[in-house]
Amino acid sequence: LAEAGVPYDVVLEMDEINGQMGDTDLVLVIGASDTVNSDAEDDPTSAIAGMPVIQVWKSGRVVVLKRSMGSVSYAGIDNPVFYNENTDILLGDAKASCDALRAELAAAVGEAVAA
Repeated sequence: LAEAGVPYDVVLEMDEINGQMGDTDLVLVIGASDTVNSDAEDDPTSAIAGMPVIQVWKSGRVVVLKRSMGSVSYAGIDNPVFYNENTDILLGDAKASCDALRAELAAAVGEAVAA
């Protein structure tokens, strides 16, 4: 987040945000596949079993930005969240995808959406 210039005062800890996931309409996942992998909680034999994760699968909709479906996570494992009914995968360069999403939102609401 520091590399992206995200101010720390707008960043929540996992335990702060996880309690809000059930009330969250949409989550954008950009990278960090292991940190949103439900196997950390659901599969005691997983390479990431017990690792703290953000429970994005509890939100209404998850959109995962990935370069390709062929890439694996840092831990080298698949992520079952990617196959959930409430998850969509947006393939491509994350910055270009975010820029395109911002432009579409701006067009839909008829005004500029902050970069």
